[in-house]
Amino acid sequence: MPFGRAPDGTAVDLYRLTNRNGVVATITNYGGIVVSLLVPDREGKLGDVVLGYDTLAEYVAKSPYFGCLVGRYGNRIAKSEFKLDGRTYSLAKNDGENHLHGGRTGFDKVVWSPKPQSAHDYVGLQLQYLSKDGEEGYPGALLATVTYTLSDQDEFLVDYLAFADKATVVNLTHHSYFNLDGADRDTLGHLLTIHADSFTPVDGGLIPTGEVRPVKGTPMDFTRPKAIGADVAAKDPQLVVGHGYDHNWILRRSGEGLSLAARLMGPASGRVMEILTTEPGIQFYGGSLLDGTIVGKQGKVYGPCHGLCLETQHYPNSPNQAEFPSTVLRPGETYRSRTVHRFSVAER
Repeated sequence: MPFGRAPDGTAVDLYRLTNRNGVVATITNYGGIVVSLLVPDREGKLGDVVLGYDTLAEYVAKSPYFGCLVGRYGNRIAKSEFKLDGRTYSLAKNDGENHLHGGRTGFDKVVWSPKPQSAHDYVGLQLQYLSKDGEEGYPGALLATVTYTLSDQDEFLVDYLAFADKATVVNLTHHSYFNLDGADRDTLGHLLTIHADSFTPVDGGLIPTGEVRPVKGTPMDFTRPKAIGADVAAKDPQLVVGHGYDHNWILRRSGEGLSLAARLMGPASGRVMEILTTEPGIQFYGGSLLDGTIVGKQGKVYGPCHGLCLETQHYPNSPNQAEFPSTVLRPGETYRSRTVHRFSVAER
Protein backbone atom coordinates (compact mmCIF):
# COMPACT_ATOMS: atom_id res chain seq x y z
CA MET A 1 0.00 0.00 0.00
CA PRO A 2 1.27 3.58 -0.61
CA PHE A 3 3.20 5.20 2.26
CA GLY A 4 4.09 8.59 0.76
CA ARG A 5 7.16 9.94 -0.98
CA ALA A 6 10.80 10.17 0.02
CA PRO A 7 12.48 13.62 0.12
CA ASP A 8 13.66 13.13 -3.48
CA GLY A 9 10.10 12.41 -4.63
CA THR A 10 10.45 8.62 -4.96
CA ALA A 11 7.24 6.76 -4.15
CA VAL A 12 7.47 4.64 -1.00
CA ASP A 13 5.26 1.69 -0.07
CA LEU A 14 4.25 -0.41 2.92
CA TYR A 15 4.27 -4.20 2.80
CA ARG A 16 2.29 -6.31 5.25
CA LEU A 17 3.45 -9.86 6.03
CA THR A 18 1.03 -12.15 7.89
CA ASN A 19 1.65 -15.74 8.98
CA ARG A 20 -0.92 -18.46 9.67
CA ASN A 21 -0.93 -17.63 13.40
CA GLY A 22 -1.91 -14.00 12.77
CA VAL A 23 1.50 -12.48 13.48
CA VAL A 24 1.89 -9.37 11.32
CA ALA A 25 5.02 -7.48 10.25
CA THR A 26 4.61 -4.19 8.40
CA ILE A 27 7.67 -2.94 6.54
CA THR A 28 8.44 0.04 4.32
CA ASN A 29 11.08 0.09 1.61
CA TYR A 30 12.22 3.51 2.87
CA GLY A 31 15.18 2.57 5.03
CA GLY A 32 13.91 -1.00 5.28
CA ILE A 33 12.00 0.15 8.36
CA VAL A 34 9.93 -2.35 10.34
CA VAL A 35 7.00 -0.05 11.07
CA SER A 36 5.09 -2.51 13.25
CA LEU A 37 5.37 -6.08 14.50
CA LEU A 38 2.22 -7.58 16.03
CA VAL A 39 2.71 -10.70 18.16
CA PRO A 40 0.39 -12.37 20.70
CA ASP A 41 0.65 -12.09 24.48
CA ARG A 42 -0.11 -14.90 26.93
CA GLU A 43 -3.85 -14.29 26.44
CA GLY A 44 -3.50 -14.51 22.67
CA LYS A 45 -4.00 -10.77 22.16
CA LEU A 46 -1.94 -9.21 19.40
CA GLY A 47 0.19 -6.21 20.33
CA ASP A 48 2.82 -4.07 18.61
CA VAL A 49 6.29 -4.74 20.06
CA VAL A 50 8.33 -2.12 18.14
CA LEU A 51 8.46 1.66 18.43
CA GLY A 52 7.97 3.94 15.44
CA TYR A 53 5.69 6.40 13.68
CA ASP A 54 2.37 6.35 11.85
CA THR A 55 3.61 8.31 8.80
CA LEU A 56 6.62 8.40 6.49
CA ALA A 57 6.98 12.14 7.01
CA GLU A 58 7.69 11.56 10.71
CA TYR A 59 10.43 9.04 9.96
CA VAL A 60 12.02 11.49 7.54
CA ALA A 61 11.78 14.46 9.91
CA LYS A 62 13.25 12.94 13.08
CA SER A 63 14.01 9.36 13.95
CA PRO A 64 16.55 7.77 16.31
CA TYR A 65 16.87 4.94 13.76
CA PHE A 66 13.46 3.44 14.60
CA GLY A 67 13.19 -0.04 13.02
CA CYS A 68 15.60 0.60 10.16
CA LEU A 69 18.38 -1.16 8.32
CA VAL A 70 21.80 0.24 9.21
CA GLY A 71 24.79 0.38 6.88
CA ARG A 72 27.30 0.42 5.47
CA TYR A 73 28.67 0.22 8.98
CA GLY A 74 26.42 -0.23 11.98
CA ASN A 75 27.62 1.50 15.16
CA ARG A 76 30.65 3.81 15.40
CA ILE A 77 33.96 4.31 13.62
CA ALA A 78 36.41 6.45 15.59
CA LYS A 79 37.33 9.86 14.22
CA SER A 80 35.37 9.00 11.05
CA GLU A 81 38.27 7.33 9.31
CA PHE A 82 39.97 4.00 8.79
CA LYS A 83 42.92 2.57 6.91
CA LEU A 84 42.59 -0.23 4.39
CA ASP A 85 45.42 -1.59 2.23
CA GLY A 86 47.62 1.37 3.13
CA ARG A 87 45.08 4.06 2.27
CA THR A 88 43.16 6.23 4.71
CA TYR A 89 39.45 6.75 4.04
CA SER A 90 37.59 9.70 5.57
CA LEU A 91 33.91 9.16 6.37
CA ALA A 92 31.04 11.53 7.09
CA LYS A 93 31.11 12.90 10.64
CA ASN A 94 27.65 12.67 12.19
CA ASP A 95 28.35 11.84 15.85
CA GLY A 96 30.72 14.52 17.04
CA GLU A 97 34.05 13.62 15.46
CA ASN A 98 32.94 10.03 14.96
CA HIS A 99 30.98 8.22 12.24
CA LEU A 100 27.72 6.55 13.31
CA HIS A 101 25.43 4.07 11.50
CA GLY A 102 26.69 4.74 7.99
CA GLY A 103 26.79 8.54 8.07
CA ARG A 104 24.42 11.39 7.30
CA THR A 105 22.59 9.44 4.58
CA GLY A 106 23.03 5.85 5.61
CA PHE A 107 21.01 2.84 4.51
CA ASP A 108 18.23 3.97 6.87
CA LYS A 109 17.50 7.01 4.67
CA VAL A 110 17.43 5.49 1.17
CA VAL A 111 14.67 3.82 -0.83
CA TRP A 112 15.31 0.11 -1.37
CA SER A 113 14.04 -1.89 -4.35
CA PRO A 114 11.39 -4.32 -3.04
CA LYS A 115 10.48 -7.85 -4.10
CA PRO A 116 7.77 -9.72 -2.13
CA GLN A 117 8.33 -13.44 -1.54
CA SER A 118 6.22 -16.33 -0.29
CA ALA A 119 6.13 -20.09 0.09
CA HIS A 120 3.95 -22.64 1.89
CA ASP A 121 5.34 -21.79 5.37
CA TYR A 122 6.58 -18.20 5.14
CA VAL A 123 6.12 -14.78 3.61
CA GLY A 124 8.90 -12.29 3.03
CA LEU A 125 10.18 -9.09 1.50
CA GLN A 126 13.51 -8.83 -0.28
CA LEU A 127 15.07 -5.36 -0.38
CA GLN A 128 18.04 -4.36 -2.51
CA TYR A 129 20.19 -1.24 -2.63
CA LEU A 130 23.29 -0.32 -4.64
CA SER A 131 25.58 1.95 -2.63
CA LYS A 132 27.85 3.81 -5.02
CA ASP A 133 31.62 4.05 -4.77
CA GLY A 134 32.48 6.90 -2.40
CA GLU A 135 29.03 7.12 -0.79
CA GLU A 136 29.49 8.64 2.69
CA GLY A 137 33.22 8.16 2.11
CA TYR A 138 33.26 4.36 1.74
CA PRO A 139 35.34 2.77 -1.03
CA GLY A 140 33.78 0.59 -3.69
CA ALA A 141 30.27 0.04 -4.96
CA LEU A 142 28.35 -2.27 -2.64
CA LEU A 143 25.29 -4.26 -3.69
CA ALA A 144 23.32 -5.06 -0.52
CA THR A 145 20.33 -7.40 -0.34
CA VAL A 146 18.33 -7.78 2.87
CA THR A 147 15.44 -10.21 3.17
CA TYR A 148 12.85 -10.03 5.93
CA THR A 149 10.99 -13.31 6.46
CA LEU A 150 8.03 -14.11 8.71
CA SER A 151 7.66 -17.84 9.24
CA ASP A 152 4.71 -19.87 10.44
CA GLN A 153 6.85 -20.77 13.45
CA ASP A 154 6.56 -17.13 14.63
CA GLU A 155 10.13 -16.35 13.65
CA PHE A 156 11.07 -13.00 12.13
CA LEU A 157 14.30 -13.43 10.18
CA VAL A 158 16.70 -10.87 8.75
CA ASP A 159 19.13 -12.17 6.11
CA TYR A 160 21.92 -9.96 4.79
CA LEU A 161 23.91 -10.46 1.59
CA ALA A 162 26.43 -8.08 0.03
CA PHE A 163 29.07 -7.90 -2.70
CA ALA A 164 31.64 -5.18 -3.42
CA ASP A 165 33.74 -4.28 -6.46
CA LYS A 166 36.56 -2.85 -4.29
CA ALA A 167 37.87 -3.70 -0.85
CA THR A 168 35.62 -2.02 1.72
CA VAL A 169 34.22 -2.51 5.22
CA VAL A 170 30.69 -3.74 5.93
CA ASN A 171 28.70 -4.22 9.15
CA LEU A 172 24.96 -4.39 8.50
CA THR A 173 22.37 -4.57 11.28
CA HIS A 174 18.75 -3.92 12.18
CA HIS A 175 17.69 -1.21 14.64
CA SER A 176 14.21 -1.92 16.00
CA TYR A 177 13.35 -0.57 19.44
CA PHE A 178 11.51 -3.38 21.23
CA ASN A 179 9.00 -3.21 24.05
CA LEU A 180 7.29 -6.55 24.57
CA ASP A 181 4.72 -5.06 26.96
CA GLY A 182 3.69 -2.09 24.80
CA ALA A 183 5.31 1.31 24.39
CA ASP A 184 3.19 3.12 27.00
CA ARG A 185 5.50 1.81 29.75
CA ASP A 186 9.27 1.43 30.15
CA THR A 187 11.23 -1.80 29.70
CA LEU A 188 13.14 -1.70 33.00
CA GLY A 189 11.15 -4.67 34.27
CA HIS A 190 11.89 -6.78 31.18
CA LEU A 191 14.03 -9.82 31.96
CA LEU A 192 17.10 -9.99 29.73
CA THR A 193 19.64 -12.75 29.18
CA ILE A 194 22.70 -12.16 26.99
CA HIS A 195 24.79 -15.20 26.16
CA ALA A 196 28.11 -13.44 26.60
CA ASP A 197 30.88 -13.65 29.19
CA SER A 198 32.62 -10.44 28.15
CA PHE A 199 32.01 -7.04 26.57
CA THR A 200 33.99 -4.23 24.96
CA PRO A 201 34.32 -1.21 27.29
CA VAL A 202 34.03 2.23 25.70
CA ASP A 203 35.44 5.71 26.17
CA GLY A 204 33.47 8.94 26.49
CA GLY A 205 32.65 8.89 22.77
CA LEU A 206 31.29 5.32 23.04
CA ILE A 207 34.27 4.02 21.08
CA PRO A 208 35.66 0.66 22.30
CA THR A 209 38.98 1.07 24.09
CA GLY A 210 40.25 -2.21 22.65
CA GLU A 211 39.93 -4.02 25.97
CA VAL A 212 37.83 -7.15 26.33
CA ARG A 213 36.44 -7.22 29.88
CA PRO A 214 34.63 -10.04 31.72
CA VAL A 215 31.05 -9.26 32.72
CA LYS A 216 31.22 -11.29 35.93
CA GLY A 217 30.76 -9.14 39.02
CA THR A 218 29.68 -6.08 37.01
CA PRO A 219 26.32 -4.56 36.00
CA MET A 220 27.07 -5.91 32.52
CA ASP A 221 26.42 -9.47 33.65
CA PHE A 222 23.27 -10.77 31.95
CA THR A 223 24.39 -14.40 31.84
CA ARG A 224 21.28 -15.22 33.88
CA PRO A 225 17.85 -13.58 33.42
CA LYS A 226 17.94 -10.15 35.06
CA ALA A 227 15.61 -7.18 35.13
CA ILE A 228 17.12 -4.45 32.99
CA GLY A 229 16.51 -1.90 35.74
CA ALA A 230 18.24 -3.96 38.44
CA ASP A 231 21.67 -2.38 38.00
CA VAL A 232 21.08 0.45 35.55
CA ALA A 233 21.49 3.13 38.26
CA ALA A 234 24.77 1.67 39.55
CA LYS A 235 27.69 4.11 39.68
CA ASP A 236 29.69 1.97 37.29
CA PRO A 237 31.95 4.09 35.04
CA GLN A 238 30.72 2.23 31.96
CA LEU A 239 27.08 2.99 32.77
CA VAL A 240 28.01 6.62 33.35
CA VAL A 241 29.67 7.11 29.95
CA GLY A 242 26.94 5.12 28.19
CA HIS A 243 24.08 6.95 29.94
CA GLY A 244 23.02 3.45 30.90
CA TYR A 245 23.45 0.43 28.68
CA ASP A 246 24.86 1.14 25.22
CA HIS A 247 27.58 -1.46 24.75
CA ASN A 248 28.71 -4.39 22.64
CA TRP A 249 28.68 -7.87 24.19
CA ILE A 250 30.96 -10.60 22.79
CA LEU A 251 28.74 -13.58 22.17
CA ARG A 252 29.53 -17.19 22.95
CA ARG A 253 29.81 -18.83 19.55
CA SER A 254 29.19 -22.45 18.61
CA GLY A 255 30.55 -22.81 15.09
CA GLU A 256 29.72 -20.76 12.02
CA GLY A 257 25.94 -21.16 12.15
CA LEU A 258 23.26 -19.62 14.30
CA SER A 259 23.91 -19.27 18.03
CA LEU A 260 21.57 -18.07 20.75
CA ALA A 261 22.50 -14.47 21.53
CA ALA A 262 19.79 -13.13 23.85
CA ARG A 263 16.41 -13.77 25.43
CA LEU A 264 13.99 -11.00 26.41
CA MET A 265 10.76 -11.45 28.37
CA GLY A 266 8.07 -8.86 29.04
CA PRO A 267 6.57 -9.69 32.45
CA ALA A 268 3.25 -7.94 31.90
CA SER A 269 2.48 -9.58 28.55
CA GLY A 270 4.40 -12.83 28.90
CA ARG A 271 5.87 -12.28 25.43
CA VAL A 272 9.30 -13.81 24.89
CA MET A 273 11.78 -12.92 22.15
CA GLU A 274 14.84 -15.07 21.57
CA ILE A 275 17.54 -13.76 19.23
CA LEU A 276 19.80 -16.11 17.32
CA THR A 277 22.55 -14.85 15.05
CA THR A 278 25.64 -15.67 13.02
CA GLU A 279 27.26 -12.43 14.21
CA PRO A 280 30.02 -12.29 16.88
CA GLY A 281 28.49 -9.44 18.91
CA ILE A 282 25.30 -7.78 20.04
CA GLN A 283 24.78 -4.14 20.97
CA PHE A 284 22.33 -3.67 23.83
CA TYR A 285 21.05 -0.11 23.98
CA GLY A 286 18.56 0.53 26.78
CA GLY A 287 16.87 3.56 25.20
CA SER A 288 17.91 5.96 27.95
CA LEU A 289 18.16 8.90 25.53
CA LEU A 290 14.48 8.72 24.61
CA ASP A 291 13.42 11.82 26.50
CA GLY A 292 9.68 12.19 26.06
CA THR A 293 9.93 14.63 23.15
CA ILE A 294 9.04 11.98 20.55
CA VAL A 295 5.37 11.20 19.99
CA GLY A 296 5.11 7.89 18.21
CA LYS A 297 2.42 5.60 16.87
CA GLN A 298 -1.13 6.22 18.10
CA GLY A 299 0.05 9.33 19.96
CA LYS A 300 2.20 7.44 22.46
CA VAL A 301 4.95 9.48 24.10
CA TYR A 302 8.28 7.66 24.16
CA GLY A 303 10.01 8.35 27.44
CA PRO A 304 13.33 7.01 28.79
CA CYS A 305 13.73 3.25 28.30
CA HIS A 306 10.34 2.85 26.61
CA GLY A 307 12.16 0.79 23.97
CA LEU A 308 15.42 -1.12 23.78
CA CYS A 309 17.66 -2.26 20.95
CA LEU A 310 19.44 -5.59 20.55
CA GLU A 311 21.54 -5.12 17.41
CA THR A 312 23.46 -8.15 16.18
CA GLN A 313 26.74 -6.98 14.70
CA HIS A 314 30.50 -7.04 14.42
CA TYR A 315 32.14 -4.90 17.07
CA PRO A 316 32.13 -1.09 16.87
CA ASN A 317 35.25 0.48 15.36
CA SER A 318 36.51 -2.87 14.08
CA PRO A 319 38.23 -1.26 11.05
CA ASN A 320 40.59 0.46 13.52
CA GLN A 321 41.06 -2.49 15.90
CA ALA A 322 43.18 -5.25 14.40
CA GLU A 323 42.33 -7.57 17.33
CA PHE A 324 38.59 -7.43 16.60
CA PRO A 325 36.94 -9.74 14.03
CA SER A 326 37.47 -8.27 10.58
CA THR A 327 34.73 -6.39 8.72
CA VAL A 328 36.68 -6.16 5.45
CA LEU A 329 34.87 -7.34 2.31
CA ARG A 330 36.90 -7.83 -0.86
CA PRO A 331 35.87 -8.34 -4.48
CA GLY A 332 34.87 -11.93 -5.11
CA GLU A 333 33.89 -12.46 -1.46
CA THR A 334 30.36 -12.69 -0.09
CA TYR A 335 29.10 -10.87 2.99
CA ARG A 336 26.46 -13.05 4.57
CA SER A 337 24.71 -12.75 7.92
CA ARG A 338 21.49 -13.99 9.52
CA THR A 339 19.55 -12.97 12.62
CA VAL A 340 16.38 -14.67 13.87
CA HIS A 341 13.84 -13.18 16.29
CA ARG A 342 11.85 -16.09 17.71
CA PHE A 343 8.60 -15.17 19.52
CA SER A 344 6.71 -17.22 22.11
CA VAL A 345 4.97 -16.72 25.45
CA ALA A 346 6.09 -17.63 28.96
CA GLU A 347 3.98 -19.50 31.45
CA ARG A 348 2.71 -17.56 34.43
